[in-house]
Amino acid sequence: MTSSIAPGSDRPDRVVDLRGALGPSLHRFPWSMRILIENSLRHSPAPAAEVVAPFLAWLDTGTSTAEIAFHPARLMMHDTTCVPALVDIAAMRDALAAAGQDPAALNPVLPVDVSVDHSVAVDRYGTPDALAFNTARELGRNAERYRLMKWAAGALTGFTVHPPGTGIMHTMNLEQLTTVTTIVHNAGQPWAVPDTLLGTDSHTPMINGLGVLGWGVGGIEAESVMFGMPLTLRLPDIIGVRLTGRLREGVLSTDLALAVTERLRRHGMSGEFVEFFGPGVATLSCGDRAVVANMTPEFGGSTGYFPIDDRTVAYLRQTGRPQSVCDHVRDTSHRLALWFDPAATPRYTVVIEMDLDAITTSLAGPARPQDRMAPAAAAQALATMARRPLDPAIADPPDGAVAIAAITSCTNTSDPRLLVAAGLLARRARALGLRPPSWVKTSLAPGSPAAARYLRRSGLLDDLEALGFGIVGFGCTTCIGNSGPLAPGMVAALDRGVVATCVLSGNRNFPGRVHPQVEAGFLASPPLVVAYALAGDMNRDIRADPLGHTADGRPVFLHQLWPSGADIDLALAASCEPDDYAAAFAQAHRSPEWDALGAPEGVLFPWDTASTYLRPPPFAAAQPIRLGQYRARPLLVLGDDITTDHISPAGTVPMGSDAAHYLTQRGEDPTDLNVFAARRGNWEAMLRGLYTNRTVRNLLHPDWTGGRTIHVPTGDVMPVWQVAARYQAEATSTVILAGERYGAGSSRDWAAKGPALLGVRAILASSFERIHRTNLIGMGILPLLLPSGVTTAQWQIGAADWLSIDAPADALAPRTPVPVQLYRADGRVQTLCTIASVETALEVATLRAGGVLPLILGQRSWRDAPTRTNERPDHATSPARQ
Repeated sequence: MTSSIAPGSDRPDRVVDLRGALGPSLHRFPWSMRILIENSLRHSPAPAAEVVAPFLAWLDTGTSTAEIAFHPARLMMHDTTCVPALVDIAAMRDALAAAGQDPAALNPVLPVDVSVDHSVAVDRYGTPDALAFNTARELGRNAERYRLMKWAAGALTGFTVHPPGTGIMHTMNLEQLTTVTTIVHNAGQPWAVPDTLLGTDSHTPMINGLGVLGWGVGGIEAESVMFGMPLTLRLPDIIGVRLTGRLREGVLSTDLALAVTERLRRHGMSGEFVEFFGPGVATLSCGDRAVVANMTPEFGGSTGYFPIDDRTVAYLRQTGRPQSVCDHVRDTSHRLALWFDPAATPRYTVVIEMDLDAITTSLAGPARPQDRMAPAAAAQALATMARRPLDPAIADPPDGAVAIAAITSCTNTSDPRLLVAAGLLARRARALGLRPPSWVKTSLAPGSPAAARYLRRSGLLDDLEALGFGIVGFGCTTCIGNSGPLAPGMVAALDRGVVATCVLSGNRNFPGRVHPQVEAGFLASPPLVVAYALAGDMNRDIRADPLGHTADGRPVFLHQLWPSGADIDLALAASCEPDDYAAAFAQAHRSPEWDALGAPEGVLFPWDTASTYLRPPPFAAAQPIRLGQYRARPLLVLGDDITTDHISPAGTVPMGSDAAHYLTQRGEDPTDLNVFAARRGNWEAMLRGLYTNRTVRNLLHPDWTGGRTIHVPTGDVMPVWQVAARYQAEATSTVILAGERYGAGSSRDWAAKGPALLGVRAILASSFERIHRTNLIGMGILPLLLPSGVTTAQWQIGAADWLSIDAPADALAPRTPVPVQLYRADGRVQTLCTIASVETALEVATLRAGGVLPLILGQRSWRDAPTRTNERPDHATSPARQ
């Protein structure tokens, strides 16, 4: 480790001497790469010249196959990713105890923060008691899961749970947890370092908007890091997005985020780092930047990094951070050469130019976040998805009706500017007597409890409530499918065949994600969500056509309601106070209902054999090695854009489904089975939900949808989990084939745990999304890249075909060719030249071990004294930690 003390500084803390290690090459590196270099130098025992050599070589081409170890300062999780991990941990502790070892030795080696934000649902809306009612329902439904989390907070070292109501994970990270730079101690010496983290949610890069390097991982990978295994990665390709100009009047950060998502998906992203630079960056607030960075998984990146500058320090002040923290960020960033220079032009793998002046008001949908369009095109896009024209004769509700209008998600509620804009539009609409039609379900779910304070202080909360946008919870709600029941009139309309859609300020709109009965969804800014709620349908150009009429019949147009930038700034200045953030968070932490929730104590978790929420998973013990040479049946053949929502649903457990039958047989109320996301601690329930999204088509047969496939020996067509069980009983190997962007979407590890339980040995796809690829490897499943240019539909693989996979464990290496023979039922044989989608030596070792959990149980690092510490950084300011 090389260090320096800044010349002329009276600070006692040291920093890694990047200038000395990199010399004149330092300023050629992207800022995010500088953080990786600092992290490597600080943690490696090797000489500095040896550590930086692969980084310097990267400068020549902007790409590399060299591997590095990354050591994050902390981990973040939320309730629906931490519960599956805690179930694994509890089962692994059981396994250690059964083997005569100390289960308490299995403990995190770095701090873990858990938000409880993914379980609150919009059961009630538009009434004064909606927030209290939904909060009570959340605690009632999920008490068993929450007791497990409270057990973990007592049984695991450095494991902090932030109770329901404290906000969404990423907003909490922005407002409460990060200090951007901090102090750590090594050999008794204080070191000033950048904050870094990993999070078990794909939108973790939202914190990149504040200059903090972090990205999303699956829960399986997080478990390995939690217990001391290194996180290795190939030196990343870094896409530089050069921003020029400034956003025009009336254009919001949501519009910029959708434009970036469209542009980068068109470029063809597959897990690269993205960094924003250029003079346009300096015109964006940290609120603007965080909205863009939040959409990182939607544009296919690992990061969406904005470097540290004056805007960063201003945000820290605005959210009530002490002056000492602000000073430390400025000082440390300059000492480490992490301070942004808008005129700088670092070396990037690829540079993409974007002019902020060219960004316009837009939507994205109706099925993918990268499908950006002008509002005028929305009606035709909806009709195209419905495969029929919208019928203007249908009324109350009309064809193209808005079923759900939700101001939701960390994406667009963490920036006060966007919420205030929505409130100002609501105020003007209210003054003109406008209200949404009865069939529109409206809701407001801010990412932060501080939002209630500044909206109430400004009077804008009253205006939003008057239009039905009262606060229904401080959590993810509609964005993740916890949208609750539709308005009764809309349910009847859907039964009649009316085409409907959702409009939300979220980040994803995959078919059926928001609500299982509504396939279409459009992403929009919060004020545009309010506007569409008032209009009641998408069957218009909302920027040119009236969105409503006054009581005396005068048309009301969007431009009459849309607030100016000056209006927004004035309202913000009058309503936002820095002290709101810490005070609201502390108040939410003082939850009598949470405190009253009993929890077990002890080193081992006491399982309840009658539980339908928590069951010891079979994969916590030794797992089969899935590598080898074998013949396999195609269990499923899928097309493009199969997301983790398609693989393992998160929303409501549908009545009449196999999962519902399993739960009701065990005494659950068939009218309130909760959501799949809440059942992730029960592998039996999750197994029955795999691939059951009704839009999933199995290309083995044109009529097989919703997770159905065939058992070839008998010809029986059944749910995939039943067919897989038969094949496993017969010792028949199976694989899954898919198209482009397989595993896009959330970080949910159940999209990999599920196929592992099905017995799948390999998944062959045209491309994989990064987090899902690592989750598959974490469960011992080999991801194979199909030859480019040929789709799974073109292969025309039949159910009676066989695939011969030649992947012996001793021959596997990163990006190695894996021969695959396709034996047709008619006797033809074809060769597929696949590539192992494996990036590092650690990933090879994981596959050879059968997955991450066997590696954790087999390693010795957690049995001995840990080499890392899970003590909190000196500058952590969360009141929950004081």
